[in-house]
Amino acid sequence: MSAKGAVETIEPTAAQRTAARRVAEAKATIPDFQVSMAVDAALSDLASLVAAAGHALKAVPSVNGAYVDAKHQHYERANVGVVLDGATPTVIDADAKTPQAIAAELAEVRSALEAGTLTAAAQANATFTLASLATAGVNQFTTIITPGHAAALAIGTTTATLSADARLVTPADAAAFLTTFAAGI
Repeated sequence: MSAKGAVETIEPTAAQRTAARRVAEAKATIPDFQVSMAVDAALSDLASLVAAAGHALKAVPSVNGAYVDAKHQHYERANVGVVLDGATPTVIDADAKTPQAIAAELAEVRSALEAGTLTAAAQANATFTLASLATAGVNQFTTIITPGHAAALAIGTTTATLSADARLVTPADAAAFLTTFAAGI
């Protein structure tokens, strides 16, 4: 018996291994900064937050892009990856959908997650990532940028924090994104 006591070794799931790889890659390769703004997200449902993020992405193109091969890429479509229970399904064209349509889409995704049938295709093609802990009562947190994205949004009950790639997004861009997002929720 070691000084640590009994050790249980747990094999991570495929999704956990993918998340671990992406987090390590992001922290090693993306020079990021964070900008926060007070919001009242406690009164907004997740679908409304996703819709507001989609509109903000269209309004501030540098946030809806990536830094690739020393060049800035701006994406035409606002596809929001939503962190849910260890998976990140994508709401394609979040800016063009109503919160009601997004809510229906997220309900289908949750059903697929519970059934273990969520496909890799359902988690592909995001241009941005949104994580919300508002319903868990967390006031503020930060999230890590997914490689291939310029930014990621963490939403608490009282604060929205944008983590942004400093090679592509300026602090003024981050502020403009958060202002547009906050106005939309």
